[in-house]
Amino acid sequence: MNQRYKKMLAGMQIKEKKCAKKRSEKWFLYILKCCDKSLYTGITKDLARRFKMHSEGKAARYTRTRRPVEMVYQEVCKTRTQALVRECFIKALPKSKKLALIGLLKK
Repeated sequence: MNQRYKKMLAGMQIKEKKCAKKRSEKWFLYILKCCDKSLYTGITKDLARRFKMHSEGKAARYTRTRRPVEMVYQEVCKTRTQALVRECFIKALPKSKKLALIGLLKK
């Protein structure tokens, strides 16, 4: 992972720990499989709404031209920061390890 992103994420985690107010909202990390067999990773608070946006071509530019998309993986994160950290970690993985994570490839 890029050193700049590591510093940014570390700062976000420190800021989150200092925040006294606990948030009850859940964040989701998700992976989509596009029609060209590529994988897209993202985060959201409303998984159904975000998937619908991807399917309609109204979300990320990347998935707009690679429809139809299929939801192949999702996990719940307690905070936005945790979701962003996990997203960066997964995006840094090679495709073979991402496929192993989502269960499409035997480890």
